[in-house]
Amino acid sequence: MPLFEYLCRQCSRRFEALVMGTARPSCPQCKSEDLEKLFSTFAVGNGGGRSAGDAAPAGETGSCGTCGDPRGPGSCAIN
Repeated sequence: MPLFEYLCRQCSRRFEALVMGTARPSCPQCKSEDLEKLFSTFAVGNGGGRSAGDAAPAGETGSCGTCGDPRGPGSCAIN
């Protein structure tokens, strides 16, 4: 089951959806099917011992939520 990332052209919500077979995803907020499929990257663990749901220690911003850049939000050209 592939996981795809989408941007809704109606309400601008960004979301991920598991798409099975010929199913068509829809926006979870406005239910529109007018979506733009985004380029997604996959995350690879670094063995640091923290899981994705754990909060970053004080003073550490964590990786960019858009591209995964470990330098944190605003570090890449996407922002």
